[in-house]
Amino acid sequence: MAEENSRPRGIRIASAGHAAFAAVLIGLGIQGLVKGTFTAVWDPVPSGAPARQFLVYLCASISLASGLGLLWRRTAAFAARTLLALLVLWFLLWRVRALFLASLVEGTWSAGDTLVMTAGAWVLFAAFAADRDRQRPGFATGEKGVRIARVLYGLGLIPFGYAHFAYLKNTADLVPGWLPWHDGWAYFTGAAFIAAGLAVLLGVWARQAAGLSALQMGLFGLLVWVPRAVAGSLNAFQWGEFATTWALTAAGWVVADSYGRLAPRISTKR
Repeated sequence: MAEENSRPRGIRIASAGHAAFAAVLIGLGIQGLVKGTFTAVWDPVPSGAPARQFLVYLCASISLASGLGLLWRRTAAFAARTLLALLVLWFLLWRVRALFLASLVEGTWSAGDTLVMTAGAWVLFAAFAADRDRQRPGFATGEKGVRIARVLYGLGLIPFGYAHFAYLKNTADLVPGWLPWHDGWAYFTGAAFIAAGLAVLLGVWARQAAGLSALQMGLFGLLVWVPRAVAGSLNAFQWGEFATTWALTAAGWVVADSYGRLAPRISTKR
């Protein structure tokens, strides 16, 4: 008990990705509570889902509480554990179902969103795990847990790339007008997502692939969504995509940090 009380308290920023991930969760939580709707990460949920409005506020509350909790030493482990548990449950309840009922692009895309966010939460859970977390279940923490997170991240990237090819015209239309070869950029970024996913899964240049995939998502947000947001030309759906892009970028950043800034923390969780 004396050892636990002697641990430093206060704000805990383990890496830039950790701070960005927490900030995105806080923003999504506030948005969900104010608007009373599912936000990026949690949407889509079928309109006929039982207790749907309760789930809206539950997800918003957990997003906000987890984001705040991840920033404090005494609550980081609990916040990461809670967020991870809900994301895994969300994937099993809604994303697996969508794989059978929605179109191939829609079903795999929503699954990819959740897998990438789950990967980010899992890396932080492994990094901040308390003693009891490392005991049961042990596979979910330390380097084993991070390996699982990286597999989820790699799997999540592949549907993003596939969607670029399946919806080539829609993707090309999003390329900024000042760039030439719109179709070429759509092909290139789609192939880059698939290549990055495979690299992370196979462990070949995985660190570079994780970092570059997060950078690609961030650049997409800066070059595509930010100018449109400033111009006030985003519709409701595009605002959702705007938020999703930053959530996925932050999660990818956390996974990339698992090869760098977060790695020393993770390696001690055996």
